[in-house]
Formats: sequence, C-alpha cells, structure tokens
Amino acid sequence: MQLTLGPLLYYWPRQTTLDFYTQTADWAVETIYLGEVVCARRHEMRTADWLALGCELAQAGKKVVYCSQALLESGSDLSSLRRLASEGGVLEANDLGAVKIARDLQIPYIAGTHLNIYNGATLAWHQQAGAVRWVPPLEASRNAIAAILTEIQTPIETEVFAHGRLPLAFSARCFTARHYDLSKDACEFKCLEHADGQLLKTRDGQPFLRLNGIQTQSAACHALIHDLASARAMGVSHLRISPQAQFTDEIIAAYAAQLAQSATLDFDWQRFNPEGLANGYWHGEAGIRLKEIA
Repeated sequence: MQLTLGPLLYYWPRQTTLDFYTQTADWAVETIYLGEVVCARRHEMRTADWLALGCELAQAGKKVVYCSQALLESGSDLSSLRRLASEGGVLEANDLGAVKIARDLQIPYIAGTHLNIYNGATLAWHQQAGAVRWVPPLEASRNAIAAILTEIQTPIETEVFAHGRLPLAFSARCFTARHYDLSKDACEFKCLEHADGQLLKTRDGQPFLRLNGIQTQSAACHALIHDLASARAMGVSHLRISPQAQFTDEIIAAYAAQLAQSATLDFDWQRFNPEGLANGYWHGEAGIRLKEIA
C-alpha cells in the first residue's frame, strides 16, 4: 500500500499553503492531490498557482492529481477545472461535471468519494468512463467496500480515506459566515481565521463537529492506523492522509513506519488529534466510535 496526501480542505493564506507543500517533497507520500475542493470563493491560490505548484512537486518526484470541487456552482468553476484537467493530465472527480470534463479531454480520472459509489454497477460505469482509481464513500465499511469489489469484472485501484477529519456534508449555505452573522457572498473570508475549521461542541462541552465553510466535518479524526492489516488484506492500494495545520508530517511518518512494521503504535495521538480518533465506519459501527483491534 502507498500513502497519498489528500487535497487541502481548509483555507490557508497563500504563503502558508506554499510553505506547507514545499515540505511535502521529503514526505513518504507517492501522490499529492492539489486544488480547491470546498468553496469557489477561496482565492488565495489561483488556478495558475496550483498548476505551478504541481509542476514543482512533479519535478521533486511526486505524482500530482488535481481535484474538483464537490459542488460545482458556476461556469467559472467549470472553466477553472477544465484548465486544471487539460494542463494537469489527471483529475480527481468529485462531481459528475468533472467526470464529463475528464471524458471530453480523454484523460484518466480518480472517482472521488463524493461521487457516492455504493455498488459494483456504478463503479463499473466509472471504469468504462475512464476511472483508474476510486475512493469509496467515507461511511462505507470494509465489508461494504469488499462486496463492491467482488461485483466488478476488471480490477481497479482502491484508495481509502485513512486519516483526517471526515467531510460529512456540504451545503449551499456557509456555516462559518453564518456564525459571524455574515452572508455567504460577503463572508469576509472568515475561514482564513480557522486553520483547521471551527470546533463545535455539545452543551456539555464534548467535541461534536467542525465547521469549514460550506463543509461540515467530524470533530474526531477518522484514523485507520489500527486497521492497516485488514485494509491490505482486502486489496486497498492507497491510504489517504488529509492535511491539517500541524503534525501532518509526523502523522505520515507514523503511518509509513507502521506500514513498514518498523515501529509499534506508540505515537502521541492525543497531541496530533486532541479531539480523539475514530474508526467506527470502517467496522460498520457508529462513525464516532474507536475500535483498536482490527
């Protein structure tokens, strides 16, 4: 199995973003996903910036994939995505509009998690359309994923979301803007003030969700660090690590060490993810639960 670095889900200042990706050249990830996947109003990084960054990472030996938004809302969104796809060469499609762009350009694509592939027939359709890899829905259990793979005739690479705060839902409304009593179109780019989104707690103070613009995430960090053996056994080819403001490099190193069986699970996860870890979805249970024995 190979590690990948998923797309940046948060809104960081341009220089912060560039500095972050400069470090990734030395990280134990084969593939790096680039591009804005959450909100079209996030313009610290322009299309040309993503393409230039992709060229630098490719020269450093990384495979680069450009990502579509989960909610394509305008002609300008499609135009920017078409440029990323045509100049970048490989696309992660999180919307059927992105699938059409990949087909029109006759380039391979990765079927992203937000395409909601829940059966073998749908996965086979995407294979025929040009998909070379798929990312199962985030709430899919290992048994559900295995069942889908048995339904298809042609093998396909499978990448699972292995570590990060789960993107649970999208909305046309921006919850971060609403928190500040602002409209979505006049949000003052408040997401820039929250490098890992806004933590939302229950009335008794328990971490519950994270608000990230139009995206709602889990508060606990989904983590398959205890489940790598079962992922390998069922044919998972890639494990995705989602960027966060701190400790991304240490998290990747921990997964790499565990894959190489060169270390025990003696990592400071409380420091890496203070809201806790969860892997319930993988085991067919409530997503917020943590089951340490695969």
